Amino acid sequence: MSEQPATQPRDADKRPTIYEVARLAGVSHQTVSRFLRKDPTMRPDTVRRVSHAVEKLDYRPNLAARSMRTRRTNRIAVILPETTSFVPTRLLSGAAAAAHDAGYLVDVVGLEGDAAARAERIGALLQPANVDGILSFTPLAENLERLAPSGPRVPIVVDGEYDDNMRARALLADAKAADEIVGHLADLGHRTFVHVAGPKTFASALNRRTEYEASVARRGLVSHAVVEGDWSTGSGWKAGREVIAGSPATAVFAANDRVAFGVIRGLQSVGVDVPGRVSVFGWDDDELGRYFQPPLSTVRVNRESQGRAAFQRLLSLLHGKQPAAPMDTAGLNQLIFRDSTAPPPTV
Repeated sequence: MSEQPATQPRDADKRPTIYEVARLAGVSHQTVSRFLRKDPTMRPDTVRRVSHAVEKLDYRPNLAARSMRTRRTNRIAVILPETTSFVPTRLLSGAAAAAHDAGYLVDVVGLEGDAAARAERIGALLQPANVDGILSFTPLAENLERLAPSGPRVPIVVDGEYDDNMRARALLADAKAADEIVGHLADLGHRTFVHVAGPKTFASALNRRTEYEASVARRGLVSHAVVEGDWSTGSGWKAGREVIAGSPATAVFAANDRVAFGVIRGLQSVGVDVPGRVSVFGWDDDELGRYFQPPLSTVRVNRESQGRAAFQRLLSLLHGKQPAAPMDTAGLNQLIFRDSTAPPPTV
């Protein structure tokens, strides 16, 4: 009689099971489960073996089966206000990546109306049969408890970083980097500045303007003008041609990169060299800025980390733990120096 192989080859059309991962890694299926839950108490050698087995077998957890077994949906709802064309892609990608790493699927839900109206519409999501948790990047009413007066209610984290019109506020509106921008330009030798601002209805624009004015005053520098803008390239173009080109200013802090692009093109259109005559600094690290002429100095904002931190707060609640405090601004904004800034021209 011929010998039979110890194990039969797995059908290529069948998904690998947690038991196959366990056999390949030389551990129990409970250990694999602990690995998938990212148990921090696991030994590094065990983590490496299980990780290798998961990768080799291309194992993916069966979320539907897990849901039936644990009575959890493995789904997270992310709430945004609906009446806007703006979607905070980088913030959402950070939150979604962290959720996927933890084994959750993400549903992005747009809810119309103000905070009270959104609270009314969110009632259905508050039931554990629908989602395991809710992460809202827009304000919700304080009295959500009355929408689910009896029985369990899913954990909620309201980061509240955007208002009803997706205008940034709180951490997203932090403007401390404006002081660093002014300081850097002053270190290069600039003494006379212009700020092309964003709309005053946006906390982020107002904060950048306020920080700019305070920084200029504190250093004994000169603010030749603060030009009212609207976040658009057009407002920067107009400011460059009509205000900055004929002024003694040698440095411009634009409220965002689009405004900065307009400033540069407006100055260039009337023969003003950037950065030979005027340096320009933006904010947001728009991809176009890397390829603009000249490449734009700007502020890179780590929105992905913000999204991850927000989800981690929700994950703590899902695990019955006290969530960490909201992310602070340390390391959130990073100045990126490119060719649009240089020392001022010598007299």
